[in-house]
Amino acid sequence: MTIKIAFTGKSGSGKTSITKAFLKVLQETFPEKSILLFDNDLTGELGHSFGLDIRNTIYGIRSGKHEYKTGIPQGMTKHEYVEWAMEDILVSLNENVDIIVSWLVGSKDCRCPITAQINDACQRLIERYDFVLFDCEFDLKYLNQLVDTDIDLTLIVANPTVDSINLAKRISEFSAKYAAGGQMGVVMNKVGNEDMTAVSELLSDADLEILGTIPFDKELADGAPDRNSKLINEAVEHFYCRLNLPQENK
Repeated sequence: MTIKIAFTGKSGSGKTSITKAFLKVLQETFPEKSILLFDNDLTGELGHSFGLDIRNTIYGIRSGKHEYKTGIPQGMTKHEYVEWAMEDILVSLNENVDIIVSWLVGSKDCRCPITAQINDACQRLIERYDFVLFDCEFDLKYLNQLVDTDIDLTLIVANPTVDSINLAKRISEFSAKYAAGGQMGVVMNKVGNEDMTAVSELLSDADLEILGTIPFDKELADGAPDRNSKLINEAVEHFYCRLNLPQENK
């Protein structure tokens, strides 16, 4: 069974760094498990953080502008073509980890066949992996426009400010119907010595639980391009046990 984790939040909140920290924890806990990184953020920062400039995207398949690694096989049906193209744009990071980038997605209101074909191909791709980490664009609605898939855990990445928490409440409201009853909560990122009273009260009023807290990392704030952070990795390891995820390798 595939475990699906979505990271949502405003651009710049720290989603990509936290996604990478979760990847590290999962690799260390389940070294033999397969993991798909699904970059659904329009900035494409997840790929960039690995030093990759990924130009071949799911949007490229949809628009017909993708440049394939090999010649297109002859005699395929439309469904077979989309699945073949999806495989062509996968980038392998190592033996057990792949990454794919969506970029622009089509509207669910579009009745053109390619919309359903891409949804089906994404579903089948996701089901091949033990874990899928979605680096999302703001909330789950944008991801749902691409693929209908249940999410086991939705983490809303927020900063310790009233404005950020109000935004987290909106993300929760927008995402609730797409979360399929999975666990949803807030990860407080870039936490310093702030008074968290107002923030905690707002979250309590919105019935949102703080699932984890991550300290402010000055080195990361100064622009580390790989988005790696020892502080974030240690924080994720600390609160991972609070999440509705597999806890040990069996």
